[in-house]
Amino acid sequence: MPRRLIIAIDGPSGAGKSTLGRMLARELNLLYIDTGSMYRAVALAVLESSVSSIDDVAVGSLAARVSIDLRGEPESMEVTLEGRDVTEAIRSDEVTRLSSIISAIPQVRRAMVERQREMGKRGGVLNGRDIGTVVFPDADVKFFLTALPQERAQRRFVEERVQDPDAEFEETFVDMTARDRRDSTRSDSPLRIPEDAVVIDSTGVSIDEVFATMIAVVREKTRRGLAILGDG
Repeated sequence: MPRRLIIAIDGPSGAGKSTLGRMLARELNLLYIDTGSMYRAVALAVLESSVSSIDDVAVGSLAARVSIDLRGEPESMEVTLEGRDVTEAIRSDEVTRLSSIISAIPQVRRAMVERQREMGKRGGVLNGRDIGTVVFPDADVKFFLTALPQERAQRRFVEERVQDPDAEFEETFVDMTARDRRDSTRSDSPLRIPEDAVVIDSTGVSIDEVFATMIAVVREKTRRGLAILGDG
């Protein structure tokens, strides 16, 4: 039986990883694994527990033992924490801020990487910041998405305004810049471009245009002999 295709999508915040990852998964009938949602679920678990967010060992231990799962179709993915649907809860500002901090904790990253590899055994589209470098360095197709900071912040700002009409662009930009710095300088699994990744700068480019480029790359890989199984 042909092996499952693994597509890795890395890049900084606001680069379009989630949107394009879902589009690819839907088009190719592959499992979609949003790794960012997994870190958000850990952050929520910390907030709901007696664990101190500044106790790296305790947070890492919690991350290793809590049950986190991703279910459903790419466009309607459900995130569960200990069997409870937390899809909406993990999008709060408080969870967003904490997830950025705890995702830099080595113990947390190791726990999540192990789970992501287990999920990826079925093949699929994974997006994050260390997929092509750490989680699946041998992924069949690797993308690194980026864009100018101002444009990435604007995209994130538009999303935040849906949840909070009082959100301000400057605050979004500052938060995003701080996260970029943390992601790029952390000691464990820092954000970097995989050597064999296809780099796409989406500054001033529509989602549909970027998607067309990514699909073309995947199709070319397929023509070279990779097999995509469309039965789940």
